[in-house]
Amino acid sequence: MTEQGPESSADHITVVVADDHPMWRDAVARDLADSGFEVVATADDGRAAVARTRALVPDVLVLDLNLPGLDGPEVCAALSAAGVPTRILILSASGDHKDVLDAVKAGALGYLVKSAGREEFIAAVRATAAGDPVFTPGLAGLVLGEFRRARTAGPEQGGREIPELTERETEILRYVATGMGYKEIAATLFLSHRTVQNHVQNIFGKLQMHNRVELARFAMERGLDLGDPTT
Repeated sequence: MTEQGPESSADHITVVVADDHPMWRDAVARDLADSGFEVVATADDGRAAVARTRALVPDVLVLDLNLPGLDGPEVCAALSAAGVPTRILILSASGDHKDVLDAVKAGALGYLVKSAGREEFIAAVRATAAGDPVFTPGLAGLVLGEFRRARTAGPEQGGREIPELTERETEILRYVATGMGYKEIAATLFLSHRTVQNHVQNIFGKLQMHNRVELARFAMERGLDLGDPTT
């Protein structure tokens, strides 16, 4: 995180930073604090990351992939199993496709490599807090492609009807599952950003899910056509 840019408010977004390299961990925490985020804790291993995230329930956990004790996917899985609503952004030196898919399948909302610039990282944390998936360029297509392959290979589990959701919620679910951000969905449907966020929160509650990755998997398992949600 060597690039510098203008300071900006993060609207009191709370963050836990987990990384086993002290200099890197401190630099990330400092960049976040300088940009208006509240860093409520740091952790140097996987178990500490789980414990502090469960205790403090920050908006975002910035998580290294390779941690002692529990690795990144294991931390994601533990927090998901505990029902912790914190959104997880992986910040890793690895861009390996298997690492990316393992982390996302375990519950990470986004994945950024450590070569990202400071402003790209700050924007990614802000987007993660808002519930928008963020990936280093080229990785988003990989993740969506994997979900589509899983849908093709797996059995249908209930057809296209989702009785738990309203027609509008089902429509928004299709957009979310293709990786569109809330602002894009709002512009497409001529709704406010806040209205889209409220619909997504209602979807989370009705389906008892905690992140957009789970929603994407659910949509594909139910057979929703995600090829072009505008049709």
